[in-house]
Amino acid sequence: MKIALMDSGIGLLAAADAVRRLVPDAGLVLSSDPDGMPWGPRTPEDLTERALAVARAAAVHRPDALIVACNTATVHALPALRAELEPRIPVIGTVPAVKPAAAGGGPVAIWATPATTGSPYQRALIRDFAAGAEVTEVPCPGLADAVQHADEEAIERTVTAAAALTPRGVRAVVLGCTHYELVAGRILAAVRATGLPDPVLFGSAGAVAAQTLRRLGGRPASASVAREAAAGGSAAGGGRLTVLLSGREAELPRAALAYAEGRTLAGLVRANIPE
Repeated sequence: MKIALMDSGIGLLAAADAVRRLVPDAGLVLSSDPDGMPWGPRTPEDLTERALAVARAAAVHRPDALIVACNTATVHALPALRAELEPRIPVIGTVPAVKPAAAGGGPVAIWATPATTGSPYQRALIRDFAAGAEVTEVPCPGLADAVQHADEEAIERTVTAAAALTPRGVRAVVLGCTHYELVAGRILAAVRATGLPDPVLFGSAGAVAAQTLRRLGGRPASASVAREAAAGGSAAGGGRLTVLLSGREAELPRAALAYAEGRTLAGLVRANIPE
C-alpha cells in the first residue's frame, strides 16, 4: 500500500506518522509546497492551483490514496482535487475534530489560523456539529509559521498568547491546523499553566489515517506490530518514504527533524539526512 499526503508544509507529518502506525509497511509520499507557502493568505483560486500542482506531483508516484493534510486546502481545494483524481485515487480531506470535542459536553475552544477563525467554513462546523455547546474560536497568528520553521521562541510566544485567549472553563481544545499537532504537548502545558486542570486536545491525524484505511478496505496492523512501529523498531522500516518539495524529490526538510514525528519518519528515507 502506498499513501500520499499533501500540505503547504510540514503539517502533514502528524497524519503521516498516524498512517505509519496503522500500516507500518505502507509506502509514504509527502508532497508539500515550500515555494508557495503559506497558503492561508492566498485567494481560493490561487490556493487551489497550488494544491492541484502539489497533488499532481504526488500522483506521479501512483499512490493508492491521497490525504489532504491541510484544513485550508480541504476547505478551498477538495472539490477540485476530487474532480481531477477520483476515482483513480481516493482523496481524503481533513476536518477539525469539532464533532468529537463537542460530543463530550462542556465548553470547547478551537485553535486555528486567523484565516480559518471566524470563517464560514468553521462557523458551519460549529453549527452542524457543536449545537448547544459553548464554543470559543481562538486565533493563533504566527503559530503555524513558527512550527513550520521549528522556531522555538516563536512557538513559545504564540502558544502562550493563544492559551491566554482560551477561556478558563474550557474542557476541550480542538487543534484546527495540522501544524499544531506537532506541538500538542507544548499547547497542553501552556493551557494548563493558565489554570485549566486537565483539558483534552482533539487533533485530526488519527481520524484521517483511519478513514483513509477504511476507504481502501484495509485493516490496521496487529497490536504487536503497531507497538514495534511506534517504538521505531524494524516494522517501521517496511515502507519507503518519498519527499517532494514543490514537485522536486528531496530529503525531509531540516525543520521536520525537530519533531518526534519527523525523526521517526526519517528512518524510512533511503538517503542521508543532512547534519
